[in-house]
Amino acid sequence: MRHQKSIATMSMAWAVALACLVLPSLSFAGQKKASAPLYWGAQIGTQITGTQAPWDMRPVAGFEKVAGKGLSLVALNSSFADCTSTPCTPYVFPTPAMENARLYGALPFLSWASTSSPESLNKPKLQLSDIIAGRYDGYLRQYATAAKAWGHPFFLRFNWEMNGFWFSWSEGVNGNRPGEYVAAWRHVHDIFASVGATNATWVWCPNVDITGELQNLKSLYPGNSYVDWTCLDGFNWGKRHGSPGWLSFDQIFRKTYDQVVKLAPSKPMIIGETASTNRGGDEANWIKDALRGIRTSYHKIRGMIWFDVNDRGTHWPIETSSQKVRNAFRNGLRNPAYTPNRYGNLPFGPIQPPN
Repeated sequence: MRHQKSIATMSMAWAVALACLVLPSLSFAGQKKASAPLYWGAQIGTQITGTQAPWDMRPVAGFEKVAGKGLSLVALNSSFADCTSTPCTPYVFPTPAMENARLYGALPFLSWASTSSPESLNKPKLQLSDIIAGRYDGYLRQYATAAKAWGHPFFLRFNWEMNGFWFSWSEGVNGNRPGEYVAAWRHVHDIFASVGATNATWVWCPNVDITGELQNLKSLYPGNSYVDWTCLDGFNWGKRHGSPGWLSFDQIFRKTYDQVVKLAPSKPMIIGETASTNRGGDEANWIKDALRGIRTSYHKIRGMIWFDVNDRGTHWPIETSSQKVRNAFRNGLRNPAYTPNRYGNLPFGPIQPPN
């Protein structure tokens, strides 16, 4: 009897060992695969101190307290020039703000547009054809040279949401013609490459197309050699005039996400702007589902930026939301897939997904 028990025990041990050898990729029942790490952060408006981050880093510190975790991305915007007075003043590469973000440990996410402030669709001196023809080459070279001199990696989201009709750099508005978006993108990219500003990580960022009415993405894609990361912007506008109503994160992003992945399957993706209102549904539950879905169901997404800005009467900012909403945001970010501010010393060159 003792001998039989010993044989049975040995047989079971051999069965387990054989299963481990033959089926090494199988996991034990109920074991969950860890989500791939993501960068995460916010674009924080003027509502906290009167100055946007990262020119003022106090909003970042305040946002971190609400989120319960340091930001690995800090977003900022700039255009080519300030034309609120005459003559226009060119905007230079924002080295102090970029350095503020880096010293904090975050990667700057710079959205840079070929327009001028104040914004409008009518920019006859800043058409895409002007960029293609070299009218702004001197300015572009100075900007790129300053970016290289700063010497650290950053995301560069150039002329985003180009498939829409609400910015002056889109085809079909401001005198811009078909094919000029890609030509202008490549022209600017080539100038950065020519001065050695390869610390810029080029982010191509259309808007989600929920209704299928925006421009075709294939005609607007500059090509794999000109794009480092793809990107999407999308919001839950909720119960608001002109909006499609309350939509889940999946209803907003899935269709266009699949299109972008098919167009550029080798590229990692980042959410350049997202947020939810509280009008017409459960904002806390929307955030809970979004932060879980991003890391579990959208495997090309390796970064996310919350649009913490007061925008035309919406309620995007987390810090002024209800306690229930703030708790949902904080709890969602507790997952270790959302990486904190530990990227201040990455090497010069394009940014890779976190690991």
